[in-house]
Amino acid sequence: MNTQTTTRPVPPDVASNSDLAELYRQMRRVRTFEDRVGELYIRGESAGSMLHLSIGEESAAVGVSATMREEDTFTTHHRGHGIFLARGADPNRMMAEIGGKETGYCAGKGGSMHIADMGLGHLGANAIVGGGIPAVVGAALVAKRRGTGAVSIAFFGDGAMQQGILYESMNMAALWGLPAVFVCVNNQWGMGTRIDEATKATALHERARAFGLNAETVDGLDVLAVREAAHRIVDGARTGTSGFLAVECYRFYGHGRKDKSPYRSEADEAEGRTKDPVEYARNALIDLGHEAEILDALDAEIAAEMDATIDYAIASGEPALDTMFRDVFAPDQPEPEPVRTRIDRVLAED
Repeated sequence: MNTQTTTRPVPPDVASNSDLAELYRQMRRVRTFEDRVGELYIRGESAGSMLHLSIGEESAAVGVSATMREEDTFTTHHRGHGIFLARGADPNRMMAEIGGKETGYCAGKGGSMHIADMGLGHLGANAIVGGGIPAVVGAALVAKRRGTGAVSIAFFGDGAMQQGILYESMNMAALWGLPAVFVCVNNQWGMGTRIDEATKATALHERARAFGLNAETVDGLDVLAVREAAHRIVDGARTGTSGFLAVECYRFYGHGRKDKSPYRSEADEAEGRTKDPVEYARNALIDLGHEAEILDALDAEIAAEMDATIDYAIASGEPALDTMFRDVFAPDQPEPEPVRTRIDRVLAED
């Protein structure tokens, strides 16, 4: 069993220029997309008000996703936009889904918290805390029996560390030697409760070790450190030892977009936002010889790409009423009669 407890940031002088540059690009895309999600909400164009941004957690999304292969699968929690984008999602379709539009990944029916795409191995986001975790056990069991070499990864927040379904899932995965990985994005806050006020045992990886999993905690400030730790855990899972990785980061904003986080002091937020993985990577690239002007140009290019997602979402149409049951029932099953149609029919009969 892996005995390492915490991985500290990798010094810039040992980083690969090309690797870090690509990881930075991906993190900047996630950060900018999430900024535009907030803008979509402010403009009144989002479907629903509970949009959960992952700003401050970019290294977890990008660092872990960098270790995944095409055949791998995963689930996310309600704060999973960045994870899906890092996996290769189309930001236009993502924004359209968040806007409840027919051009979105789920034709506007899933919204921010229920995006899925089997083509990219995304088994689904879930708004229930810990709700997506057990799905990876089933996917990992299938991968093991078929011998595909695939790994299934569950992403969730620190709030799910208090859910019994996580422990049942970890126990089953370890017992059966499944290629499953459990990734806790520990942003320090479960809605309005700080993690050390929710549990005495804040060394989260130790809980996973009790079930026989390879387990580590990594500082999410450095995306290279996250990727390195994720490689150890994911590679171990491919050979039959289930894994757990806690990525420590800080949630920059409130629980949802409309939450002003009155439960946190200004000093706490100011200190937390100094742990910025995107700026850390940018500064490391400059130390490695990258010109700030070139990075500025990259940032501007990404900003333009993400600006276009808002235009795409707003210009897209809403799903037609007669498609409400499409993809809900099996294709060979008759669709239920909409309530409005049934009422009209009954009134006409009278």
